Amino acid sequence: MSQIEVKLPKWGLTMEEGMISEWLVSVGEQVEEGQILANVEIEKAMAELEAPVSGVLESILVPIEQEIPVGTILCLIDTK
Repeated sequence: MSQIEVKLPKWGLTMEEGMISEWLVSVGEQVEEGQILANVEIEKAMAELEAPVSGVLESILVPIEQEIPVGTILCLIDTK
């Protein structure tokens, strides 16, 4: 069993933080690699956070509408 940490990526050179505007999956749901997990508000734009691996969304660590720095762990995916 392996747990993968999904972190807030740095999508732009000047990006320092972001905010989850909406989680599109729930804890316990099966996710596929490349599936959109959440919409992220960054620097007056929207970005889509993709699952880096397939597995089960084990936990969401960051609530919506909370500003967080790049590199923050957003959720955990259990790859079994």
